[in-house]
Amino acid sequence: MPTAVSSSQGAHAVLRFGQVAAMGTVAVLILIAGVWGSWGTAHHVMLTKGRESGTIAVTRCGEDTCSGPFAPVSSGAQPRARVVIEKTVAVKKGQTYTVVVKPGSDEVVRSGPAGVLYAWVPMGGALLLASVVVAGGLRRRRVAWVMAGSGVLLLTAAFAVL
Repeated sequence: MPTAVSSSQGAHAVLRFGQVAAMGTVAVLILIAGVWGSWGTAHHVMLTKGRESGTIAVTRCGEDTCSGPFAPVSSGAQPRARVVIEKTVAVKKGQTYTVVVKPGSDEVVRSGPAGVLYAWVPMGGALLLASVVVAGGLRRRRVAWVMAGSGVLLLTAAFAVL
């Protein structure tokens, strides 16, 4: 009889370890995807040394992008008749925004606090999604609440500043 009980406990331990390993992997992959999705824009905004910075006065908007003239602010930056910025809820025709030019292109991204927060929006979503996995799969509710709160705070701050 003791053999059946210890065998059952061993099987339970193996299954629990498998669940923790699988859910931990899923949570980590979601967070890596959030960083990956954010870093494409964030590195232009956060690492501005040597990059052209200035302002764009949005004069025209299409379906996916807006454009306008670029007025340089940093030394070495060249004025441009037309640069392109991604059209989002925060970019409106007739407004002027501080931007950083992506190297080797005529594409710009928002800079300053609004640009940094907007760049990290995918990470905020990843934190929210991973918190569900951490709470349900790993049964770490406090950690999940901290992750969810961080995600909500990041998303709220991004849209409050924009």
